[in-house]
Amino acid sequence: MKKVFFAVAAVILIAGCATSPDKGKVSKEGEIEKEWIEQGITANYIFATGIGAADQKMENTTQRRATSKHAAIVDAQYNLLSLIKGVKLEGGITVEKALETDSLIATSVDDTVKGAQLVRTNWTNDDGCVVTIKVSKKMLKDSGIKIAE
Repeated sequence: MKKVFFAVAAVILIAGCATSPDKGKVSKEGEIEKEWIEQGITANYIFATGIGAADQKMENTTQRRATSKHAAIVDAQYNLLSLIKGVKLEGGITVEKALETDSLIATSVDDTVKGAQLVRTNWTNDDGCVVTIKVSKKMLKDSGIKIAE
């Protein structure tokens, strides 16, 4: 029985790591990685990454970081919206097509993207920022967006 439990736990751990949107974005040296997972869809979430930079003439580190974080969140929201627009709905159409004809869906998608959960924030050596946001598929379904499985 213990062997079965440990085998199941190992499979869950491996599957969780394989679908994680938390692949490296900023190296330990504070530089942006040359390659990362920008956006994607897992079993339960849709996630996106954004990058932002601040005006280097700002003297205050806090201002530079706040500005770059805000820019990164806006970029991540744009990337998330682009990804969500391509999601297929029940009935075979995409969210993008539904947005053109249904203002309630447009409002739901807008609210969902703005309410996405910030799951990772990294700053670079020059106070740039890389963020990852995610929204659960359940949240989309609860807001009236019926995703095809």
